[in-house]
Amino acid sequence: MVIIIKLKRSIVILLVVSFFTGSGLGIYFWNSGGQVSVTTMDESSNDMLFLKVQEIFEDRNNALLIEDRSLLKSLYDGEVRYSLWAYEHEIKKMRYLHKWSDKQGVNFTEINSEIIVKRASKKDDGYSLNLLVSTEYKYVYNDSLSTSNSFRIGTYHSLDLMPREERWVIIREWYKDPFADSLRLDQVKNQEIKDLILANEPKDLSELNPRRVKAVEYVDRYSGAASLPKYEFQYNSEYKNYNPLGGDCANFASQMLHEGGGFPKDGTWRYERGAGSRAWVNAHAFNQYMIYSGRASRIARGSYEEVLEASYKLLPGDYVAYEKGGTVGHISVVTGIDSKGYALVNSHNVDRHRVPWDLGWSDQSVKFWLVRVHY
Repeated sequence: MVIIIKLKRSIVILLVVSFFTGSGLGIYFWNSGGQVSVTTMDESSNDMLFLKVQEIFEDRNNALLIEDRSLLKSLYDGEVRYSLWAYEHEIKKMRYLHKWSDKQGVNFTEINSEIIVKRASKKDDGYSLNLLVSTEYKYVYNDSLSTSNSFRIGTYHSLDLMPREERWVIIREWYKDPFADSLRLDQVKNQEIKDLILANEPKDLSELNPRRVKAVEYVDRYSGAASLPKYEFQYNSEYKNYNPLGGDCANFASQMLHEGGGFPKDGTWRYERGAGSRAWVNAHAFNQYMIYSGRASRIARGSYEEVLEASYKLLPGDYVAYEKGGTVGHISVVTGIDSKGYALVNSHNVDRHRVPWDLGWSDQSVKFWLVRVHY
């Protein structure tokens, strides 16, 4: 198979954005348009920096795609502790992506990143940058190579670049990676799962309830850094962004149900005066509210192997809840299916758009709730 590596021409936008750090919450450059803000840099430096960033992400995507550890290593300085940590994380990510693709019976064919430089400044001999990165992954199933599928993941990066001999390298990088905790996929019985996945076909979704259709339209539009470029990588500014406060996934699912699905607020589940109730914004409380209120019902709960067959019952507008240690910590909303009928989801926290529902959640300690919403 011919493997194509393509870094799409990125859009550079002017804006001053807030830089949030602390308490393990990380860094978020939340969904404001604008162009690159570069301090103490002339136009030629600006252009040079943008090209260097493009080149580094293109090489890294290439390395991840074809498992080229030598190329990946060349993007970091092994003598610098933070750079070494960043490299080691990308190695883990590389392993996970290829383990997952083997389990799934797919091959990744392209990884394309759109980069928005939100902020850049000189730092010693190099630069310090804040980036919004929207990455599209394309894949095909092993038994249907002519049919391409894709999903998008949005990440927010803080990184330092420094010159080393004839190239620039990453000296420090932080971003919230959706694959960070998925390091135990080798425990899954790949062949049994692969056979089940490859045996499936997509179901007809042409007769969906119109409320489900509107719900999906809403979350596709407001998937942040993972959304399609025509939506400008935005959240809905009418709602508070809870990512710096612990996570925005339940808030996003609640917005979908109210704004798109037409569910009325009530005394328990509500958003008013710029803030949401616990059932609106907390993943565990949201899941409990939906089920005990009768607005939703459980299709299945269990490990990946236990719920895989039941996952084909999911419809756009339903949701998946991810439980660890007895507590639901994340909500993703179902938005579609791929060419084998595999459910795809959108979410906030790490922004996802039409991503396979288990990707990034392969730890054996995770219990999946597959939940039918009653529109």
